[in-house]
Amino acid sequence: MKNTAPDINTYIADFPENVQAILQQVRATIHKAAPEATEDIKYAIPTFVLNGNLVHFAAFKSHIGFYPTPTGIEEFEKELSAYKQGKGSVQFPLDQPMPLDLITRIVKYRVKQNAEKKKK
Repeated sequence: MKNTAPDINTYIADFPENVQAILQQVRATIHKAAPEATEDIKYAIPTFVLNGNLVHFAAFKSHIGFYPTPTGIEEFEKELSAYKQGKGSVQFPLDQPMPLDLITRIVKYRVKQNAEKKKK
């Protein structure tokens, strides 16, 4: 699904209601795990920024793409093994419950990682 929204609210509004609900769930989960992060649209998808890009997410026909960078994928390799992956990305099927606890842990890991990178 091609989407060139100027902000996350507009991005989410462009999808069917059932997908909007899932996107809002993912968004809220990221906010809760990284309350100081700001929202942006980068690479035409929702992005959370805190000391650099933190995570991205996007909706597709049959999945939610979640992009916590390659290190975020590597750190949670075992738990993410049930999902289709690419370098720095994972696909959460729309017909399954979103693994919100796992998303929370990945986001917190990325917050810590970006904070350490900023110190250097």
